[in-house]
Formats: sequence, structure tokens, C-alpha cells
Amino acid sequence: MNLEKGNKIAIISTARKVSLEELEYAKTVLESWELKPIEAPNLRAEYHQFCGTDKQRTQDLQWALDDEEIKAIICFRGGYGTVRILDNINLENFTKKPKWIVGYSDVTALHNFINAKTQTPTLHATMPVNFKENTKEALSSLKNALFGKPYQIKTTYHSKNKLGTVKGKIVGGNLSMLYSLSGTKFDIDTNGKILFIEDLDEYLYHIDRMMWNLKLSGKLENLKALIVGGMTSMHDNTIPFGKNALEIILEATKDYNYPICFDFPAGHLDDNQALILNRECKLVIGKEGTTINF
Repeated sequence: MNLEKGNKIAIISTARKVSLEELEYAKTVLESWELKPIEAPNLRAEYHQFCGTDKQRTQDLQWALDDEEIKAIICFRGGYGTVRILDNINLENFTKKPKWIVGYSDVTALHNFINAKTQTPTLHATMPVNFKENTKEALSSLKNALFGKPYQIKTTYHSKNKLGTVKGKIVGGNLSMLYSLSGTKFDIDTNGKILFIEDLDEYLYHIDRMMWNLKLSGKLENLKALIVGGMTSMHDNTIPFGKNALEIILEATKDYNYPICFDFPAGHLDDNQALILNRECKLVIGKEGTTINF
């Protein structure tokens, strides 16, 4: 799966339509890594807010999965739309010759689809739409992951962290997308895993509802650890909910003793560092801060 210089990387969008200015900038970044970015056939298509019709977006993803010259797939952006095409995707060739799939936010649906169908690792990482604003750490972590170089993510100590050291596989992504797949055949399996969650632009009572869904469905019960990334631009009602996102998560997990870290640099953040999903890693949540080694 690891890339080599000169490899072709497909740029697709399973959700919203693309911005051409950001697309051209992203190409220059990928080319500076000595990769060959290839646009999906329908990447410049538009259908309302989507990057083409469901059929066009399905065709692009299937093309990228099946074409043996394409060695990795990066989703241009999130938004909404990935869940609409999952049922039409065939993973037979991908399973035989796996390749990196990269994205976050709405692309969580694709990560969960892959995780439910295969044991192939995928990359929860920044996307071309964000490259201009990303920190150097976010981009370097993506590059290191793509090329198979060991790397570490480190963040500062948070007073609400629950300390501990574990080894395990990370699953998860955007909390709203995990919630949308709950009860489906692509529902997440968290048993014995390190769960990662993040979200953007949600009301606090929605966060509470989704955390209670995870709790009542048993998905918080048997974790090895919980990683909480960016809980960005949260909203409240005129009558305040009474807790912030951190307090909501702490309440939902108060019955469990596994390690938890907050404000991890992943999610809807400029410093959105790459997490390798479904691959063994070491997580250390200590008094000096939190580190993950891949």
C-alpha cells in the first residue's frame, strides 16, 4: 500500500463539488511530493451541491478502486453525499490489491464501509480542499503515512484527560457520520478498539444525543481508549443545554475506566493530523501530554 515516488494518486469527490482553485493548489502539493495526481473522470461535474450525480460519483470511486495504475485515492472534500453511493461499490479488486483511501468528515462513511467489509487500513487525514490552511504537521503526517514512514503525533496535556497507555487499532471519525450509520450493515465495531470522534457545527444537544446512542448501543463499553479530536464551532440553544461538548463526553463515559484524551489534533482543524485507521498503534496519555506512534 505504501507509495513510492512517481506513483499515481487519484483525486475524487464522493460528496460535494470541488473548487478549482483549491484543486490546482492541491496538485502542486502532491507533485512536490513527487506523486502524479490524476483527476477522476467526473471530478469537475456538478449536480446541485454534489460533485456530479450519485452515478457519476460511484463511477469515479469504482474507477479509482479498480485501476491498477492508481496507487492511492484522496477525497477532495467532505460535505455530504458519500453514504448515498456505498451500496453500489464493489471491493473485490480493492481487497486483492489494497491502496490508501484518504479523507475525513463525510468520508467517515467510506472509512466505515471499508472497515466493515475488509481489514484494510485507511487514512483519516486532511483533504485537498484544506491544504492551503493546513499546518506543516498536518501535511507532513499525511505524507509520512502515504509513504509508509514511521511518525508520531504529539499534543499537550489536558486537565480532563484520563491517563493510560494502550496498543490497539483506531476506528471512528466524524461523530455525526457514525450516528448516521448506526444500525446499518456499515455500523462501527468498537469492541476492543481505540475509538476516535470529532465533529463540527453541531448543537450541543445533538452531541449529547449521539453520545447516548453510542452508550446505549454498547459502543462505549469495551473500548481500549477514547480519542476526542476537534469539537469545532459548537452551538447552543437560547435556553442553554448546560454542558459543553467535553462535559457531555465525560458524562457519557463516566462509568468506564479506559484512557481518554481531549483536544487531539485531528478533525475539522487546520492542524488535522493523519490517523491510520484499522492498524495497530501505541497511544500514550500521560502527564506530559498525549502521543500516538504509527
